[in-house]
Amino acid sequence: MIIQCPHCGKTVMVNGLGRKRLNIPLKNISDCLRAHRNVVTAANELGCSPAYIFGILKVNGLKLKDVISATKDTRLLHKGAESGGW
Repeated sequence: MIIQCPHCGKTVMVNGLGRKRLNIPLKNISDCLRAHRNVVTAANELGCSPAYIFGILKVNGLKLKDVISATKDTRLLHKGAESGGW
């Protein structure tokens, strides 16, 4: 990507801007939440923040208690597979 330097005005070639998306699938998040029953512990295992987990659940129209109390509900997994991620 070619951008203009804000200091000198010259064009500069850069590899990319920002951090890459995590794109952790809902299935992995829900399995980890069921195993640990704790958002912080699940987030540490998945290498993301608790806010990221809550964001994925919100995008897919789910609540934490629904995921933790669900027992291998295929409806839950198929619902999240459609949207993919955050």
